[in-house]
Amino acid sequence: MTTITPDPGNQGGARPSLRSHAGAPGTLTAVPHADQSQTTQKGHPVTFPGPPRPTQVSATPLAELAGQLGAATPEGGPAEITGITHDSRAVRPGDLYAALPGARLHGADFVTQAAGLGAAAVLTDPTGAERAAATGLPVLVVDDPRGQMGELAATIYGHPGRDLLQIGITGTSGKTTTAYLVEGGLKTLRSTDEGGRREALSVEGGGGRRVGLIGTVEMRIGDERIKSERTTPEATDLQALFAVMRERGVEAVAMEVSSHALVLGRVDGCVFDIAVFTNLSPEHMEFHSDMEDYFGAKAQLFTPKRSRLGVVNLDDEYGRRLAKEAAVPVVTYSAEGHPDADWRAEDVEVGQLDSTFTVIGPEGERIGAKSPLPGPFNVANTLAAIVALAAAGLDPQTAADGIAAVPGVPGRLERVDAGQPYLAVVDYAHKTDAVESVLRALRHVTEGKLHIVLGCGGDRDRTKREPMGAAAARLADTAVLTSDNPRSEDPLAILATMLQGAASVPVHERGEVQVFEDRAAAIAAAVARAQPGDTVLVAGKGHEQGQDIAGVVRPFDDRQVLREAIQKTQG
Repeated sequence: MTTITPDPGNQGGARPSLRSHAGAPGTLTAVPHADQSQTTQKGHPVTFPGPPRPTQVSATPLAELAGQLGAATPEGGPAEITGITHDSRAVRPGDLYAALPGARLHGADFVTQAAGLGAAAVLTDPTGAERAAATGLPVLVVDDPRGQMGELAATIYGHPGRDLLQIGITGTSGKTTTAYLVEGGLKTLRSTDEGGRREALSVEGGGGRRVGLIGTVEMRIGDERIKSERTTPEATDLQALFAVMRERGVEAVAMEVSSHALVLGRVDGCVFDIAVFTNLSPEHMEFHSDMEDYFGAKAQLFTPKRSRLGVVNLDDEYGRRLAKEAAVPVVTYSAEGHPDADWRAEDVEVGQLDSTFTVIGPEGERIGAKSPLPGPFNVANTLAAIVALAAAGLDPQTAADGIAAVPGVPGRLERVDAGQPYLAVVDYAHKTDAVESVLRALRHVTEGKLHIVLGCGGDRDRTKREPMGAAAARLADTAVLTSDNPRSEDPLAILATMLQGAASVPVHERGEVQVFEDRAAAIAAAVARAQPGDTVLVAGKGHEQGQDIAGVVRPFDDRQVLREAIQKTQG
């Protein structure tokens, strides 16, 4: 099997080139910005809510959009559309406002606000049509406006995704890490041009071109960082982001694709060049009816409507199924060395801070690789990133070298070092499989005892609370159960369920279990028990910088609180 360069398919002209002069790679440290963007009108800066928009957009006649929808052309004078949003607060002059039905309210309830901010027209369903028409704006009426938003946004912004190499990552665990590794690798990789010459992909700095990132932690457009509200933005915001990336010279984007995004149409209008599947385990059961429904949502990414080529983990039960059922060509990988995989890892050496291994390619190539994060699961994430970049036509050894240079991923086995004689890390693990994986990985590199601080989020999947409590009690020497983001639920009720899980572990297999409702107190308790050679893991929130209690989000960063607790014990 040879390395595959995705065919442009039905996306128009040639795919974006990754060839330019070299530049220095950027940093991966997350510095979230406010959820606002700034532009200029009549020479004066104007701030708008939401992610950035492109500054140059050719107007699209409303009649053209009506034709795309198969809807009647609205009465009134001709309207020119230069943007689209589903948020009435974020409307800009010339926008098409998508008034969507919601669980409690309808977007049509806010059409007056949208009109006052300069909306040029409204897209809604029959139940919102009358309220929208009362504004005097032209109204496009369709049965499923949410299902049309993505394609409309792509049209309005000139199909910006066609000019980007798009790599989408889905799966229960590993999306964020793999996206950062792909993004970091893209900054230093080389591609092969038609003449066989290899030239470095340029990055920010020195006038070079840039790479984009969209995911749970943040959105990055070159060196600009924007705080993420969700893993995958709504379709209107996503297409605008693609347009901004194109406008600023971005050539490629690494992006997390959640099951919610696939079900709710957030990636409508996107066709990913490469779609990566990491794994699947129980999660989001408050949204999906069962694991079959969850798998079906993920599998949507591996259809011609969503992608051109799949990269699938053969070590995962659902990955093996997806490799057989995917409707697009698939390349497989195995960190466990599965002989049937196209790409596999061998000679794996797991260390306290990173891991080294050899990648065996489909033609017997041997590629030296290093995962910049510890743990066997990060060997799998690193291998996925290497294979995704190789499948996009990039040299796999250079891909591996670029990924090895990634300095870390925010909140993913992120080390906190305040001079203490033991390992202290923060990780986003917030589901049973992830908690088990990170504890086993840390046990492998811990000489002494292993202490975990863990909670479960409120108003989310309740079925994982007992199993998570049991995993912490079984696999750690000390399990300090505490609050995560209780949201509207009683923190003690959540902890009671977790404690039931911990109590289900036989006494002779169970570590010491402590319960603190206050998360800072829990972290301090774990730190107080740490001795030289031990490991303290604070799990569940990772990169998050706030804690949601009874609808109020107060500042709380596990990394900062952990560091302060360590410093106090050291006097």
